[in-house]
Amino acid sequence: MITKLTMPNPVEAKKYFEDKITFTTGPVELERMIKQHENINVIDVREEEDYRQGHVPGAINLPKERWETLEGLSKDRTNVLYCYNPVCHLAATAGVEFASKGFPVMEMEGGFKAWQDMDLEIEKPQINRMFAFRNE
Repeated sequence: MITKLTMPNPVEAKKYFEDKITFTTGPVELERMIKQHENINVIDVREEEDYRQGHVPGAINLPKERWETLEGLSKDRTNVLYCYNPVCHLAATAGVEFASKGFPVMEMEGGFKAWQDMDLEIEKPQINRMFAFRNE
């Protein structure tokens, strides 16, 4: 089967791209929003163990098994959601779930993989270490 390119309808294209820039952002844009203290709330929907290995600075972890709690979401800020990579649909699925409950949401395209690929700052939890001191 040969796929034939059809001429895109400009009106439909305009609507598509308006929706895209309204409901998605990229890693570099998100970093800028964080640094400028914009009215956002960053939500990492990956599993907790993956979040603990590193995440977008300031992100709140809300894995799928805790979505019903709505913990960390805000109705007064845009909740920017992200998951693993460009082919992961967890963030989009969470977006449907949270928007249906009245939360303003966007998705960071590319997920955490795109954040890493752009070599942006990664936050990791502090590890508590016990140090042994010798009496000398």
